[in-house]
Amino acid sequence: MTATTTADATVSHRLTAADRCDACGAQAYIAASVGGSELLYCAHHGRKFEEKLRAVATDWHDETDKLVDEN
Repeated sequence: MTATTTADATVSHRLTAADRCDACGAQAYIAASVGGSELLYCAHHGRKFEEKLRAVATDWHDETDKLVDEN
């Protein structure tokens, strides 16, 4: 039997309501790893900075799909 670690598993939602945007303090839906640090952004600021961040980010995690109203 083998155990699956978090690093091996695909994580679809890892941000929580406690994670806040580094720019404005709203709930974070985007996480970017840059230079060994993790930057958190709300959907607005994530989209605003996306082009520049993606050029230098080693990881981009986007959970803005949580914002879609399915009703």
